[in-house]
Amino acid sequence: MILPIPSGTRDVLPDEMGELRTLTERLRAVFSDAGYGEVYTPALEYEAVITRGALDGARPAYRVFDENGEVLVLRSDMTVPIARVAGTRYSAAELPLRFAYFAHCYRGIRPQRGQPREFLQAGIELIGAAAPAGTAEAVTVLCRALDRAGLARYRVGIGDAALYPALLDGLDVPEDRRALLLAELGRGDFVGLENGLRELAIDERSIELLLSVPQMRGGPDVLHGPPGPVADAVAGLRAVHALLDADVAARVIFDLGLSRTPGYYTGAVFEVYDPAAGMPIGGGGRYDHLLGQFGRELPAVGFALEVEKLHQALAAEEQLGTAER
Repeated sequence: MILPIPSGTRDVLPDEMGELRTLTERLRAVFSDAGYGEVYTPALEYEAVITRGALDGARPAYRVFDENGEVLVLRSDMTVPIARVAGTRYSAAELPLRFAYFAHCYRGIRPQRGQPREFLQAGIELIGAAAPAGTAEAVTVLCRALDRAGLARYRVGIGDAALYPALLDGLDVPEDRRALLLAELGRGDFVGLENGLRELAIDERSIELLLSVPQMRGGPDVLHGPPGPVADAVAGLRAVHALLDADVAARVIFDLGLSRTPGYYTGAVFEVYDPAAGMPIGGGGRYDHLLGQFGRELPAVGFALEVEKLHQALAAEEQLGTAER
């Protein structure tokens, strides 16, 4: 008799567990060598603490009551818990702070899409380091970790979370319409984005701008354009690119349409792609206003890799390499 387990969860058996352990140790070594100290926080947090950091108003998927009637939630990522730690346990510490973590996180899912409800993240948070230097450090550690893991064909897409909101602001798009447009952009639904834009009272030239900019992607050549909001955003990305070592810069694809959730990202954002994987295997970005919610306004940047997706991508690359030989 096989008893069911919740959709979006799975049992990990010894052979795979051994491979995952080897993978996480490789990542751990890179984080440690870069000066990131490992932390661990409770899987359960008070809802009032987590929602303090949810600048987009999103609520955690899993909520329970404790014996005192307080609402507890399962963390959906590690960025907000580490922001809490930095604000409460390191309020007077010398900057920057460098934290690494390996932790399970939990999110609400649509079971029919095969999404994980529980997943292991490995990542870093760099707190107190402004752009562009802090961003360049995070991207570099990300690439070094993927190299050490053995992933051969990956690329890191980099965009700016502030770009599209700045364009909408410059064209006086009403606040109550922006959330829907940003949601369409986040899903990569350009048909839905165009339909939403054509419902606005803006001219055709503005619509063309709002449709064309998110589809600009490629090498450093996409970071040059006419003055205006686009030029302001890409200037920051050019500054990051200038600080990257040649081997790291070779992994980067600039994507001006890149948008990530949750809503606390403020500047550069990035995602990890690999041809062997059907979806991003990690990502991150700058969140320069989140720490202020926990008592100490500080610039910050970080990333998280989904370890099981990384493991799957490594296996797929190995099979592809075997087939090509």
